[in-house]
Amino acid sequence: MDIAIDVPAGYSISTDAKGFDLGVIHGYLSQSYWSPGIPRSVVERAIANSLCFGVFSGASQVGFARVVTDRATFAYLADVFVLDAHRGKGLARAMVRAILAHADLQGLRRWLLATRDAHDLYRQLGFKELANPVSMMEIRDPDVYQRRTS
Repeated sequence: MDIAIDVPAGYSISTDAKGFDLGVIHGYLSQSYWSPGIPRSVVERAIANSLCFGVFSGASQVGFARVVTDRATFAYLADVFVLDAHRGKGLARAMVRAILAHADLQGLRRWLLATRDAHDLYRQLGFKELANPVSMMEIRDPDVYQRRTS
């Protein structure tokens, strides 16, 4: 499904996973700071179990994001990226706007995301630092992909 939102000329946003380029997605994520070395099979499983969004220049995938959600109360925005050659055109902003406007993601009580360096972008779209961070907890295993055997 193509998303009807203001996207820079020459680009489109879609949720149709059949058009996603797993080579591009895995290639980027496996080199990213948040999922270095992630196996392709894990990326495939994550995509299959999330609501995903792709940014395209013609038929070429140039951006991606996924939302882990119950589509009723909660959503976690993850794996947001735009390839270097296409940055600076407002594509990430357009993609996150499309995500926030998606019909299945309306009326949620909480959205979460984690970022090391894109706070300004997300603030422009309504995200804020945690109001009560002491209430949040995590189990964190940043080296899980380096230990995986399959």
